[in-house]
Amino acid sequence: MAPSGPGVRLLPNAITVLAMCAGLSAVHFAINNLYGAAIASIAVAAVFDGLDGRIARLLDATSKMGAELDSLADAISFGVAPALVIYVWKFEPHREGWVVALIFAVCMVLRLARFNTLLDVAQPPFAKEFFVGVPAPAGGLLLLLPLILEEQIRQPGWWSDIWVVAAWTVGIALLLVSRIPTLSVKTIRVPPKAVAPLLVLVGLLAAAVITFPLVALSAAMLVYLGHLPYSVRRYRWLAKHPEAWEVPAADRRAIKRAHGVAARRLGLRRPLGGRVAGAAMRAVRRPRRGVDPAQVAAEANGQPGRNKRRGWRQIGLRRHHRP
Repeated sequence: MAPSGPGVRLLPNAITVLAMCAGLSAVHFAINNLYGAAIASIAVAAVFDGLDGRIARLLDATSKMGAELDSLADAISFGVAPALVIYVWKFEPHREGWVVALIFAVCMVLRLARFNTLLDVAQPPFAKEFFVGVPAPAGGLLLLLPLILEEQIRQPGWWSDIWVVAAWTVGIALLLVSRIPTLSVKTIRVPPKAVAPLLVLVGLLAAAVITFPLVALSAAMLVYLGHLPYSVRRYRWLAKHPEAWEVPAADRRAIKRAHGVAARRLGLRRPLGGRVAGAAMRAVRRPRRGVDPAQVAAEANGQPGRNKRRGWRQIGLRRHHRP
């Protein structure tokens, strides 16, 4: 691809600046008690954040300045702005609430610093499919979930209690700096057969967002939280199966099925787990009174004792089950 001109290179950075402006506007709306507009501003900032990087790669307009600007904009739009919105909504003028807001903002900055550091660290090929911890846009929107619920239901509840909101803020902050692997939508590949159904689904989601924006946003946040156990399980499975690191999704599913049914297809059975066959060991575990030692030794050597027929298990045969 030919190098992009100066005007084209400016476009991704302009989108990043717009995302930062949208995030800061959320604080302005919160100060004026326009919490619905504040939530919308953070959501718009998340959309812009998802576009700037893709457009930069599409136009071959990536730059060192763009990467640094993106991190600074994320710190403001998804760290500082949501923390101030929550503080104005629930914690003001409590000093303890300001401490909680600071914890979230600091954790967001630390999460972004770690993300930039990991870019220069060699990682296994499958690691690019995951984020380390909850990404910045998702963390900023998750923080606003109690506010979104109150705006939708139009009345306070347990979800808007000051202590619940404080615990929720600290919990999301810990998810930001945690080592929990979360799926990255940037690496999802859509097969050609699924393009048309996916476009229909996108249309339905757009209609839901336009008609019921707060409900759709709440549902998206809950689904995102619900995917965390699946993401951890997927990461651990890939870490144990290097043969699935660089293969298509269909081949990965085949590998999973092969590992799941290989034992059953081969007719293997689980080991006895410490149980020892043979009459001699059974006699040792449960000594029988009045047993002839010569008979026990004969049974241990696989020979029938006196006046005893050899059973079908002792000669290595299986019982024939009649239909």
